[in-house]
Amino acid sequence: MKNSNIFKRGFTIIEVVLVLAIAGLIFLMVFIALPTLQRNQRDTQRRSDMDRVAAQVQAYMGNNNGRVPFTGPAANENGAWAAFLRDYLNTPNPFLDPNGESYTITYKGNAAAGTANTAGVGSEALDFNQTIYVYGAATCDGESAVAVANGTRRVAFRLKLEGAGVYCVDNA
Repeated sequence: MKNSNIFKRGFTIIEVVLVLAIAGLIFLMVFIALPTLQRNQRDTQRRSDMDRVAAQVQAYMGNNNGRVPFTGPAANENGAWAAFLRDYLNTPNPFLDPNGESYTITYKGNAAAGTANTAGVGSEALDFNQTIYVYGAATCDGESAVAVANGTRRVAFRLKLEGAGVYCVDNA
């Protein structure tokens, strides 16, 4: 005699679709989060690079009787900051943005003297373009560079981050 209560074992189509939908959602969340994680990692490297700039300014000052790299009105024209980049930051390895492009250093002027290049003294909007902006006689106040009285040996650096915000560091 045959047993009529034999059940077939296996998954129903609803169970298979449910498992595939859950797996799809997990993959979707990973692919959405991955670019953000990579961008944050690059910004962390940029912050580290900016800290390196400030440390190398201190090294430069130690080697040059307390003088900062040239902070006069012609700093961009005579390439003083470019020479600093070459002599102090590109050794032993090239000083590159995490995207592989070279950083450029742009001197914005002496904040305390109110030179033409410092309108807004370090609070102007920056574009994300691997440019490190330098402000003489300035210190950082959050994301902005602010002028300091009698701060001829103070320099602030600002860099627009890829994710959001501006990173500011000074040589203090």
